[in-house]
Amino acid sequence: MSKTRVLVVDDAIFMRNMIIDIFAGDEFEVVGQAANGVEAVEKYRELKPDLTTMDIVMPFKSGIEATKEIVELDKDAVVIMCSALGQESLVMEAIEAGAADFIVKPFKPDDVKRVVLKVLGARGST
Repeated sequence: MSKTRVLVVDDAIFMRNMIIDIFAGDEFEVVGQAANGVEAVEKYRELKPDLTTMDIVMPFKSGIEATKEIVELDKDAVVIMCSALGQESLVMEAIEAGAADFIVKPFKPDDVKRVVLKVLGARGST
C-alpha cells in the first residue's frame, strides 16, 4: 500500500514540526512544507500531495485564500484546516472555500489522525 503524501502548511515552524512528527510513521510521508499561503499553492502545484494541512491565519495569503486556489487547481484536493480556538467563523469560511475538515489547536496527535483518516476514508483513498 502506498503512503499518503502530506503537505504541511503553517507559518510557525514549531507547529509544522509538531504536525510532521504526528505524520511520522508507516502510512504517511511528509513530502513538503510551506510557511504561508503563497508557498502553499506553489508547493501543492509542484508536489500534488494526497493531503494538505493548512493553518488559517498566515502572512501574504491566508489559509482560506490558499485553499480556494488549491481547490480550483484540483477539485479532488484534500485540505484540513488547522485553527486556533475562537476562529469558528474562519473555520466555516474555510469549509465553504473547499476544506474537507478542520482540527483545533492545540491538538493531540490522536485527534489529528482521527480527522485525517475520517476524511481520507470518506474520499475513498487511504
